Amino acid sequence: MDTVRFFEFATELFEVLGVSSMVLGFVFAFVLAVRAWKRTGDGARAFKTLRESLGGAILLGLELLVAADIVKTVTSTPSLTDAAVLGVIVLIRTVLSLSIEIEIEGVAPWRKALVTGPQVLAHAARTSGDPDRTPDR
Repeated sequence: MDTVRFFEFATELFEVLGVSSMVLGFVFAFVLAVRAWKRTGDGARAFKTLRESLGGAILLGLELLVAADIVKTVTSTPSLTDAAVLGVIVLIRTVLSLSIEIEIEGVAPWRKALVTGPQVLAHAARTSGDPDRTPDR
């Protein structure tokens, strides 16, 4: 197998893995949500489980599709048009990934440490004095 064919195969593999991770992730997320609903009877908790797990699957799929686009662009005949198309695709997918992550976590990634850091410290302070108390997590 020559190198051109190898990189074409790698690009196709990344694309298949990206789409497959989203499809299988949806099935897995749906199963997890149904299990959460049956176990707790709480529809809101089941919906949250579905959103979080489906969002993670979509994020993984987008990352794999970006990798496919990068491999495809780097291995093709270099042109300004190809570079511009790659830039737009990566920009769109990055904005999509960022908005999905904010939707799942409820906070922007660059602000997460500001939100979760004090919560972790407060939780540790509450549970440190009582050896019989189990963590909430």
